[in-house]
Amino acid sequence: MLQRDSERKRNSIYQFLNRYWRRTLGLQVRYADCGGYRFCYSYRGKPGFRPSILMLHGFSAHKDTWLTMVKYLPKHLHILCVDMPGHEGTTRTNSEDYSIQGQVKRIHQFVENVRLNRKPFHLVGTSMGGNVAGVYAASFPSEICSITLICPAGIRYPCETKFDNHLQDLEHSHYTLSIPLIPSTPEEMEDMLRLCSHVRFKIPQQILQGLVDVRLPHNDFYQEVFMEILGENSRYALQEHLHLITAPLQVIWGKQDQVVDVSGAVVVAEALPGCRVDLLENCGHSVVMERPRRTAKLIMEFIISLGTTSGTIKKRS
Repeated sequence: MLQRDSERKRNSIYQFLNRYWRRTLGLQVRYADCGGYRFCYSYRGKPGFRPSILMLHGFSAHKDTWLTMVKYLPKHLHILCVDMPGHEGTTRTNSEDYSIQGQVKRIHQFVENVRLNRKPFHLVGTSMGGNVAGVYAASFPSEICSITLICPAGIRYPCETKFDNHLQDLEHSHYTLSIPLIPSTPEEMEDMLRLCSHVRFKIPQQILQGLVDVRLPHNDFYQEVFMEILGENSRYALQEHLHLITAPLQVIWGKQDQVVDVSGAVVVAEALPGCRVDLLENCGHSVVMERPRRTAKLIMEFIISLGTTSGTIKKRS
């Protein structure tokens, strides 16, 4: 009983901090209901001179992943950060929604519901969200004026990472071993943070326990999503759709990424000559957390370099 009370208290503190941070940055949380399916998202600003920006987070994360970076984006921009299908405040349904194509369909449903596609918008995705963002841009080219992929999943990487080695061990064990991205103890949480971040932080045990407590009730769901995005139709979805992307594209990658190797940037650049590639020194997979100011600056430089309004950006032929 005391343990449950302690978990609830830690969860409440965690939720309070996110609410406080969103309010400080001027973000509001809203829900979009689409025929029994509900999306949760945060937003700031209104459509204007620059294109609106939609941000898609990675596996087992949520819309507040972007708060560190939003802090450094101009306040007049129209920004939307949506909880991906099944994550945080967005509805959980069947596993079909968690394949990359399934997530693309759901995000398109969200875009239509909030009428974001009245003008072409800039799409940003990181990790799993990068896989989804790339396939979205390939599937709905008229809606996208430009796209930024941050350490995207969904590619056959020329070089292996530490996480690839974990995956091989998982496959050989028929997925009986624990998944590094789904921690269930403070020790596993610390290992995951070391895997995802090049910067080393000394995190107190109590904080690690709190992070685990927040995730534990969702671990079965995360495992379901993980298995779905590793499936044959999702695992390399981005690479299989690269040739269909017509919007100007930017790739941002941490050189020390241990989850998806930075060599993936070469794969994207070879498929889409002329795309912008920004590689960050002393940075791992969690680019948005490790280099928020730099990432925001790079995205804004890219958007500004393409044109003044969402209607003037030239697509690839």
